[in-house]
Amino acid sequence: MLKKLLITLVSLFFTFQLSAQQAETIHIMVALCDNQYQGIVKVPKGIGNGQDPHTNLYWGCGYGMRTMFRKSADWKEVRRYKADDVILERIVFKHKTKNYYLVADAYDGKYISDCTIDFLESCAGSKKDTIMVGKTVIGISGNAKLVSYVGHNGLMDFKLANTYQNKDGKQRDAIIIACASKQYFTPYLRSAKAKPLVWSTHLMSAEAYTVHDAVRTYINGGTDAAVREAAAAAYNQYQKCGINAARRLLVTGF
Repeated sequence: MLKKLLITLVSLFFTFQLSAQQAETIHIMVALCDNQYQGIVKVPKGIGNGQDPHTNLYWGCGYGMRTMFRKSADWKEVRRYKADDVILERIVFKHKTKNYYLVADAYDGKYISDCTIDFLESCAGSKKDTIMVGKTVIGISGNAKLVSYVGHNGLMDFKLANTYQNKDGKQRDAIIIACASKQYFTPYLRSAKAKPLVWSTHLMSAEAYTVHDAVRTYINGGTDAAVREAAAAAYNQYQKCGINAARRLLVTGF
């Protein structure tokens, strides 16, 4: 009986390991818009409450992360829950045709520094984790293929002493949808040895359409330039800023 149990456990372990290897993960960390705790231009109270993801500009609103991916023709929601007191909502999406999972985390806006640090530690491979989706184990944080930060650029308001040196020799792809992210995040991504697929050169809106369309092209095997072009096209579509302005705003590489 004990022998059969051990065989079963070993079999399950290798099944979980195999499923984790076969399924790629994209992990998006969203710092909820917060009038009280972030150095932002104030927005209406309802959408600027960083403790309420349901009405937040970057999550529950029409162009928020949760809304955009729920409405997407590419993704299906498979799990949703509150992770802890910092991550107020975590949603796991499964791609409808490809073996990809996308995990989106809504960080309490008060903890924007935690969100930023988690993102950088994930880029560097010093923070790794897994979660269960049914009987499948998927990798998040540093175990994800692509990690993304979305929200206000907190590095405009605070400094981080840690340089986030790469810990495992692996290069992860990164997308940062935040104001002037290239200027502020460059030393950290260099240290982490992450590859910046899309980031910004100036002020921008951190709504979800930009990362949504960039991810679509990424999953379909697009080049770095194609991923950036998809992001710029989406930003122009919604912001009406002109495609050339969008291309100057959203860039790829160092």
